[in-house]
Amino acid sequence: MLQKKIKKIFIGSNNRGKLKEIADLLPKNIKIYSNLDFKFSSPRETGKTFQENSLLKAKYFSKKSKKICLSDDSGIEVDILNKEPGIYSADWAGKKRNFNLAIKKLYRRILNKDKNWKNKKIKARFVCALTIYWPNGKFVSKIGKVEGRISNSKKGNNGFGYDPIFIPDSNLMTFGQMKPSKKYRLDHRYKAFNKIKKFF
Repeated sequence: MLQKKIKKIFIGSNNRGKLKEIADLLPKNIKIYSNLDFKFSSPRETGKTFQENSLLKAKYFSKKSKKICLSDDSGIEVDILNKEPGIYSADWAGKKRNFNLAIKKLYRRILNKDKNWKNKKIKARFVCALTIYWPNGKFVSKIGKVEGRISNSKKGNNGFGYDPIFIPDSNLMTFGQMKPSKKYRLDHRYKAFNKIKKFF
């Protein structure tokens, strides 16, 4: 297996929120490249799972940049919605990635399933697949999950995406209300990163 520690990495994402969170997880001595430097377009995400899309992106950006690449695919699964939006979490936000729209859509869908949902615990989880892809074609891919529930209103301005409506288990605050340092110790991305950090 690849024992040589990674010193330089390309983070394959056009999502600034993800870019910041992944960069914050990496050791401080790592040289980070991203699309802020290169401006590559994103590939079409044709995978059926978080892992497939994460690998697809990592491979694409590695080939484009000719560097070792780290890519994430993540989203929220809501049990009452048969685990939707899942891999389509970003798509629900539309072309402009307006997550206020995505959250409204999610609330609408839950309401259609259960008019009394606000008095119940609507189980959900965040899932993250992280893939490191080397230019020689080798790769490693790991999954992280955090279980929780849907808040019955938006709370907090931290984080991005669905963070303001997700309350992780054993907590009363949404990810959107938490300081980044607290969120990073709990979330799906951190859990996935813990499984690959030995490469750095």
